[in-house]
Amino acid sequence: MISTARFGTRDIERAKIFYDGIAHLLGAVRAFDRPDLVAYKAGDGGMLLIGTPFAGEASAGNGNQVGMIAPSRDVVDAVHAKALELGGADEGAPGIRGDDANGFYGAYFRDPDGNKLAVFRFGPP
Repeated sequence: MISTARFGTRDIERAKIFYDGIAHLLGAVRAFDRPDLVAYKAGDGGMLLIGTPFAGEASAGNGNQVGMIAPSRDVVDAVHAKALELGGADEGAPGIRGDDANGFYGAYFRDPDGNKLAVFRFGPP
């Protein structure tokens, strides 16, 4: 249903370092790269755009979040750890959410601009 999501950044070069670091763990690559915008895409899925706003200063939305599907729980763990290593903020350590041990396994973090992301896997380990 969703084809693109976009976050604003105050520092595009810092954002590229952060998102490059987690994108490859999820099998994503830069779909395009401009001085004001970078896009990441994995397979036939949608794109995550990170760019400077058209007007005003970038700020994190209150209640906004983008989720990224991981192929395994190990990748969820690795993405969360890499995000923190690259200056992200922890918003919820990797783990099972809910009562089903074979259900939703996810982690939450914020990028250096304060944008909130989730990385998750549905299904057994």
